[in-house]
Amino acid sequence: MEIIDTHAHLYLPQFKNDLPQVIENAQNRGIKHIYMPNIDVESVEPMLEIANQYPNCYATIGLHPCSVKKDFEKQLYQLEQWLSKETKHFVAIGEIGTDLYWDKTLIEQQKEALKIQIDWAKKYNLPIIIHCRESIDITIDIVKEKKEDTLKGIFHCFSGSLEQAQNIIELDFLLGIGGVVTYKNAGLDKVVTQLNLDNIVLETDAPYLTPNPHRGKRNEPAMLEFIIQKIADTLHTDSETIAQKTTENAQKLFSLSCKS
Repeated sequence: MEIIDTHAHLYLPQFKNDLPQVIENAQNRGIKHIYMPNIDVESVEPMLEIANQYPNCYATIGLHPCSVKKDFEKQLYQLEQWLSKETKHFVAIGEIGTDLYWDKTLIEQQKEALKIQIDWAKKYNLPIIIHCRESIDITIDIVKEKKEDTLKGIFHCFSGSLEQAQNIIELDFLLGIGGVVTYKNAGLDKVVTQLNLDNIVLETDAPYLTPNPHRGKRNEPAMLEFIIQKIADTLHTDSETIAQKTTENAQKLFSLSCKS
């Protein structure tokens, strides 16, 4: 199987001591490509170091909504400087979006930051990777407002309702399905049963959201196998079908041909 992890933060401290082993684990399980969504200005350089060292790891650039503070314009300016000078090194704008789980006081700043970064995606013709924790409807409305034919991307860590999924699909965006689908009481598996595989990509969000049966441990791209198996069981198909179709979806989004 050839598999793509569309969302893993391999540059974080959790991988400092064993990143080569983590990469090897992933390759041994058929994971050919790993996309690394950015968090803030400070994470750009360590992320690019990994992308330069490992040809199958790809860097994106963006300001995570939880990193949006009152001086967010300063960070956006610095990130856009990176993007304009090193455009070829970034394959998407992300991780961007809104988050009402941790802090509701800066939602207006988050909205503004999201809109600005969507404009970057349009300017540089790049897909976007969207974070929307407890703020799916708000984020859908912003994307709808800013939508143009060329604007595409992923709603990362989708855990919403069927109606919300359909609204996202109507925008020609993909749903990032990760470890949450394996959680017994999350209910995401029931939504997935009603989705078409054309609309799904795989992700781990490593080191977070570890799938069952390893929940509580550090997540890594190799653990996609548990997510794939859960989706396959839910849709009454085989894991190879899930791997193949989700890989095709990711390839199309990122204009990527898998390497052998």
